[in-house]
Parts: sequence; C-alpha cells; structure tokens
Amino acid sequence: MPLFRRRPKLPPADRPPLERDERVLAWAAAGNGEGDGVVVATNLGLWLPGRGHRIGWHDVVKAVWSGRELTVTPGERVAERDGYLVVAELPAERYLLLDPGDLPHQVRTRVTRSVAYTQHHALPGGSGRVVGRRVPGSDGLTWMVHYDPGTPADAADVLAETDRLVAAARTATTPADL
Repeated sequence: MPLFRRRPKLPPADRPPLERDERVLAWAAAGNGEGDGVVVATNLGLWLPGRGHRIGWHDVVKAVWSGRELTVTPGERVAERDGYLVVAELPAERYLLLDPGDLPHQVRTRVTRSVAYTQHHALPGGSGRVVGRRVPGSDGLTWMVHYDPGTPADAADVLAETDRLVAAARTATTPADL
C-alpha cells in the first residue's frame, strides 16, 4: 500500500497555455462563487480561474490558506520610478479548494521564495513597504514599493524619502565583493 495518494495529472482541458519552459507543480479544482475552475501553480506563477494569463510569483502580494480556502491578493504596477516599481494591491480573490493536494504548500513556498527583502517604513504623511523580489528570468532583484492607504504617493517629500529608502535597501542587499 503506498504511503501517499498520487494525484492524477491535470486534465488537458484544464491545462493553461504554458510557456515552453513552464511546468505544472500542483493544481486543484476550485470554486470562487462565480463558477468553477482550476488553480494551477507552475514554476513561473499562478493561473487562476477566469484569467487568460498567469500571475507571476513576484506579483502575488499576499496568499493565505485557511484550510479550505485559498485567498490570493495580486498586485498591479501603477507607476515606474527610477529603479523601482510602485505596486497597488488588487482585490483579494478567494477559491474554495475541496481537494487542495500540494497546491497551498507550493503557493506559500513560491511566494515566500520570491521575496528577498521586505521592510515597512514610516513616510511623510503615511507609510509603505519596500520589497526586493526575485523575478524568473531576471538577474538581481526587482524593487517594488507598496504604499499604505492614505499615503500621498505623489508628494515630493514622499517620493524623495522613498527614493532614499530603496537606494538604502539596494546597498544593504548588494554583496560587498561585486
């Protein structure tokens, strides 16, 4: 008798349009209240029901597993500044997974691995998080800033302080022998 139950392969009808070097790591049938689908984790990101594109691991702001429901909060790039991106949280998406298999573990592992640096900071009139993320196919870290709600992101003093904080984070994470 096997020690674990082998999960069947993802049915071809549920297989997303993978890139050449992309491979399925885990999947689970899901429902989100607006119809059913399949959540698929690959080495490059997460395919969610109703989307025609993959969300890269570096674009998942938050993922939470309740034991029955996977909640994914994707990020959206709202601005590109000198050396970093400004990212806003999109609404959280919830998926009921009745037979989750290894999917929650893969999601947690991949999102966590993509984060190399994270630090929350006070800013003039608000606060925000500076994040260095690993992006598949890119050397080094991609720097992102998530402003907390109410922070005046376009104010000159906020921009100057954000620039300084990102530069300090880059310096702190750059190996001394380069």
